Amino acid sequence: MGRKLSELAALALALCLLTGCSALLERTYSTAEPHSSKFWESEAAGTLRAENHQDVVNDLLLLVGQHRETATLRLYDFKSDLAVADTLEKAAAEVQQETPMGAYAVEFITTSSHAQRGYYEVAVRIGYRRTLEQLQAVVNATSPEALYSLLAAALDGGKTELAVRMGYWGENGGTRVEEAMAQLREERELTETIPWVVNYYPEEADPGLVEFLLDPPEPEEGWPPEESGGEGEEGENPAGEDGEEGENGEKAPEGGEAPEDAKEPEENPSPEDGAGPEEESVPAAPAEPEGSGEAD
Repeated sequence: MGRKLSELAALALALCLLTGCSALLERTYSTAEPHSSKFWESEAAGTLRAENHQDVVNDLLLLVGQHRETATLRLYDFKSDLAVADTLEKAAAEVQQETPMGAYAVEFITTSSHAQRGYYEVAVRIGYRRTLEQLQAVVNATSPEALYSLLAAALDGGKTELAVRMGYWGENGGTRVEEAMAQLREERELTETIPWVVNYYPEEADPGLVEFLLDPPEPEEGWPPEESGGEGEEGENPAGEDGEEGENGEKAPEGGEAPEDAKEPEENPSPEDGAGPEEESVPAAPAEPEGSGEAD
């Protein structure tokens, strides 16, 4: 009996050891494959596909997010060249003017299409007014209440600009932006510095992205223009430089000279110049006739 118990104990110990080893030998394997979205052509690397207007908009936004300057699109289920041209024009305008990232980053979008067998092939070119680094530096915020902490972190990091993609704006979003900036500038003793510049994309009423320029350029010299005390154009003094009054209360011209009619007449020029007045001719005395004298 004792022998059986010892054998059972040994068997149980062996089973426990085997279970532990199996746990140690377990491995999890995974494989990684390139992501294949419905927007990409499977057989053509770097080529996007679209079947309607919204697909084209999504393709363009995908390219903007990657800061791609050139790309190729394949459009399916379009019936004519006119339908393709109209869709491309409207989609490009929507991306550049109505989406936050497009309005913030894109300078222009050009497209040209060629009919192929079963689809239209479109060459896309995108010009940017923001760099790839600026696009990658855009941060996300759920509401304007987060802007104060984001601005403070940007100042602490020595950044000169901050771009925030907004998840929610609300009716008082603009007021909250101004309050956050005013509070932070006062706390950091920046009230006497040049005001920060705020840009809203795509529009101020309901922006999806807000840009802060924390180190804007200084205004040009002479702006705003200094006020002039004179009443004439460009501050000229109508009374002349000296502003002295001449005779009879007349204003002296520039340089304080008297009017011409008050000057002394100049001497007549010499006859050699030929500019003097003509001399009056004096008639000669008649000659006495011969033999008219008295006889001795």
